[in-house]
Amino acid sequence: MRFDIITIFPGFFAGIFEHGVIKRAIQGGLLEVAVHDLREFTHDRHRTVDDRPFGGGEGMVLKPEPLAEAVEHLELAPRQERRVKGQTVILLSAQGKRYSQAMARELAQNSRVVLLCGRYEGVDERVSELIADQELSIGDYVLSGGELAAAVVLDTTMRLLPGVLGNQASSEYESFGLADGLLESKTGEGVSSIHGAGGLLDYPHYTRPAEFRGLTVPEVLSSGNHEQIRRWRRQQAIRKTLRNRPDLLQTAALSTEDRSYLRTLELHAEGAQSKDSV
Repeated sequence: MRFDIITIFPGFFAGIFEHGVIKRAIQGGLLEVAVHDLREFTHDRHRTVDDRPFGGGEGMVLKPEPLAEAVEHLELAPRQERRVKGQTVILLSAQGKRYSQAMARELAQNSRVVLLCGRYEGVDERVSELIADQELSIGDYVLSGGELAAAVVLDTTMRLLPGVLGNQASSEYESFGLADGLLESKTGEGVSSIHGAGGLLDYPHYTRPAEFRGLTVPEVLSSGNHEQIRRWRRQQAIRKTLRNRPDLLQTAALSTEDRSYLRTLELHAEGAQSKDSV
């Protein structure tokens, strides 16, 4: 898989690709990354990439011409053919669709992804209309530029590629992961003590020592009973999701047992609130 990043600050990425999983993926030939300086596609002596906005207003806007030339320089398929060729051009912008793990899984099916890093007050809208295939935002906040967002999209996508992680299950059984029925069959591996997340947050994890500053590892995790561990982990994932990201429960893949446990948690919370109000 190849990523092309177009930015006015190519030096921003100097150290990002020299550590951890990304470095190993590049060295192993599973990932290729190229960073392109947008100013190389200007034609004036000042290497101008921005200008004042039509209609007035604060800040400067990235011009469409350098971005268009930068993308054309990459010799991608025509825009209408990119999808079938496994190519996509993404404009990173606060105005884009909110990025998610599901989108990362979709991007991981491509062979080439081009990331356009926005800057200043914004990017000329014609870039979105004529050049980019999609516009993405990594969250409901505003960054100084798209470079951080590009690093996030690259990292979340490349770790889903076969062979990048030491254990492929690491990218399956985690927060926002797929439900059990959508994961690859683990037939022959024995009884699993792990549920597919199905859109929930991950369950709590523990390691040695068994006791730390007065807190001990839950006894069930040392029981050796995979079914009990599996049930406990599922319940803890529901509990943590309800506490930290209750919005995810609206679309999570919940079984009848899950919904029953969730209702128990909600009734307990309602009871506690009633006591506090007395």
